[in-house]
Amino acid sequence: MATPELDLSKLTGLELLRLGMTTQDRPRFIGDLLGMEVESLEYGEVVFALHTRPEFANPLGTTHGGICATLLDSVMGCAVHTTLDAGVGYTTLELKVNYIRAVPTDGQRLTATGSTIHVGRTTATAEGRVVDAGGRLVAHGTTTCVILGNR
Repeated sequence: MATPELDLSKLTGLELLRLGMTTQDRPRFIGDLLGMEVESLEYGEVVFALHTRPEFANPLGTTHGGICATLLDSVMGCAVHTTLDAGVGYTTLELKVNYIRAVPTDGQRLTATGSTIHVGRTTATAEGRVVDAGGRLVAHGTTTCVILGNR
């Protein structure tokens, strides 16, 4: 007997993310390229981590700021996504990142946490922090997302 196909449009944002991050044959995403690990997916808060690598280097030999920006964009956007109803999407409208300290490319573990600040009918805002293995702040940011679909 065939298993009925799952209708993804019926899943909330949180359900969709949880399914998408645990399904073995899921579509690839930017996190695969960077080696992101999902630490936590909760309503309004998401935590991802990665280890730096030599190929993440900027011309000065430290981790390129785009790595932290991508981590922040990912956790803040996904935090917004966890709050959305079935069939509702989002996209990043604005991203602001503050860099606090340089990070070596020698396997440092970076952990990013994104949390919603406000989720309305047409826009949402979130904040995020990236810390190193010692808990020191590496970067922080905010985002504004536009809500796509009926809310």
